[in-house]
Parts: sequence; C-alpha cells; structure tokens
Amino acid sequence: MPVLEGRYARLERLDADRHAEELYQASLLDTSIWDYMSHGPFSSVAAYSEWASNAAAALGDPFYYAIRNLETGRVEGVASYLRIKPETGVIEVGSIVFTPPLRRTRAATEAMFLMMQWAFDAGYRRYEWKCDSLNAPSRQAALRFGFGFEGVFRQHMVIKGRNRDTAWFAVIDSEWPALKTAYETWLGLENFDANGQQHISLSELTKSLRNA
Repeated sequence: MPVLEGRYARLERLDADRHAEELYQASLLDTSIWDYMSHGPFSSVAAYSEWASNAAAALGDPFYYAIRNLETGRVEGVASYLRIKPETGVIEVGSIVFTPPLRRTRAATEAMFLMMQWAFDAGYRRYEWKCDSLNAPSRQAALRFGFGFEGVFRQHMVIKGRNRDTAWFAVIDSEWPALKTAYETWLGLENFDANGQQHISLSELTKSLRNA
C-alpha cells in the first residue's frame, strides 16, 4: 500500500521504531480508546512497540497505517485496511484509533477520505466499517463519514472475554462519486474561517446523501 498524503494528513505504514512512542504517549490522554478494541491498553512504550511490531509484520492483511497530523507534525492515530478481498472487490477499514489530539480535526477526516479514495480508485466495489454495536461514537462516526448502516450481527465474536454484537456499515462504488464530492466540499479551504471553524459540517453533507 502506498503512503497516502493530503493537505492535513499523511498516512505512513506503521513502524514501531518511528511511531510507537508518539502513539503511546498520545493514547495516555484517554485510555477509553481501547474499550472496544481487541488490543490495548498498553502499560508501557515497550508494550505498545511490541504490538506495533507484530501489527506491521502482518503479510498485508491487515495493513496498518500511522496517521500523521500535518498541522502538528505528530503521529496521532492508527487505522488499517483488513479483510482485503480484491477477487470480490471488498475491503474494510478498521482498528481505528484516534487519540485525543487527532479527534475532531481536519486531519482525522482527511485520513478517512484518503483511505476510502484509495480503495475505490484501486477498483474495490464495497468499502466496509464494522464496530461493536455498543460503541456509539464509532457508529456516529461511520454515519458522519458517509457509510450506510446495514444491520447488526448478533453474537458475532468475543472480545476481551465479552460478547460483541457487530454493527455493519458500508459504502459501495456507485455511492462514491457523490460522497467524494461531499468530502472535497468539506475539506476545501473555503469551508473554514480564519479560526478553522467549519461553515458546513460533513454530517450535513453526508446526511443528505443517505436520505437520497
């Protein structure tokens, strides 16, 4: 997978030596980010580095990116492609961790846009998002990012010793052109005032597409 770079974010292949310490330190600001993840929390930089080394060593699936916020210069999040099925044109985005400095930033949104854009440009027909059905912030984020809700798979898996019902969301290729325009509208410089405040929210733009 290539490096993905925009105006606000750069996605670099996860590398423990280059990224683990910054990611670990940022994660300490809110350890609840691990509540619905299969991994974490981590007790030390060394523990995080060990996880990152193992994650980066995967043979392409999952493929982990470190998200660098170009407005701060720091690595502040992680996301991955997984369940990559080019033969059927299906790919999933997951293992998303936005540490507090990355949340509600243009870099966070652009990172999701860049990953989705790469997938559809590469010929994938279906782009999926799945999360614990109890994870309200993740469900809200999926809708904001333009994914359509498709239902809940009950007792789908066990995570950290507890049942997980999984909420499924997806975008398909026929929906992408309009959604791409929505992202480009939101990310455009003219959508923000001198203080970086948005004039129109991405939720407004994607809600109109879902309603249509």
